[in-house]
Amino acid sequence: MGKFDGVLLASDFDNTLLNTETARRTGAEVPEVSRRNREALEYFMAGGGRFAIATGRALAAFIKFADQVPMNAPGIVCNGAALYDFQKGEYLETILLDESTRRRGQETLDRFPTLAVEAYHIDNVIHAVRPNLYTRQHEHVTHVSVVEKPSLLDVPLPLGKIMYEEDHAVLEEVKAFLQSQPWAGEYEIFFSDRTLLEVTARGATKGGMVARLAERLGISRQHVYCAGDEANDLSMLTWAAEGFAPANCVPAVRACGATIVADADHDTLADIVSRLDKMYA
Repeated sequence: MGKFDGVLLASDFDNTLLNTETARRTGAEVPEVSRRNREALEYFMAGGGRFAIATGRALAAFIKFADQVPMNAPGIVCNGAALYDFQKGEYLETILLDESTRRRGQETLDRFPTLAVEAYHIDNVIHAVRPNLYTRQHEHVTHVSVVEKPSLLDVPLPLGKIMYEEDHAVLEEVKAFLQSQPWAGEYEIFFSDRTLLEVTARGATKGGMVARLAERLGISRQHVYCAGDEANDLSMLTWAAEGFAPANCVPAVRACGATIVADADHDTLADIVSRLDKMYA
């Protein structure tokens, strides 16, 4: 019996497990997952622990990095819109956007003329309407080129999420507009970066999908730990028995009560596993 039997650790990818921010801002190459992080995760899993990725990325934007990440549990992708079994190569659960989202999304684009949007088809195609600088930066760090469409109405269903891209001040206006609509309660609306505003179906959150994963694995909430740096991680950080955040996290994450650990440049997951090692000694 391993010391981590019955323990689940779920971690965000960008700027938690791996620092991709520098590459996004400068155009530099995306670094590989560090040796210390990989070794720590392998140690955790060898002791019976279950490790899952919990990323805002669609599967298409993560799959090229998946072989760098030791994991032995299904992963959360698309900010909680889907649970994917990497061993079987199939989705286990999905919470998808409905038909009306395209129309509402296009009305939002029409209201904000500098706004770009990415739309994430569940079959791993990323479409974009009016791609801008932030779209191109995102393409660089995900290694996935978007398929351009003239309108969201031309984007095929089903969609896991849509993501608006612009300067933060504009996105704050967009968020306020979306939240003022009579249909706002049908969606989760949150930032995953200062220049990225995401929309998923109601209930499609990282925290909600981590809870479903834990239930599938037969792991109680008191032994679930999560790590993340951004506002889209708050739902899982606050649901877990303990949430961990790299020192580079945004103020909202720091304020939620997460335990602050080493930043993404200094082996965040290795620090977390070291702490769990003492906790389960």
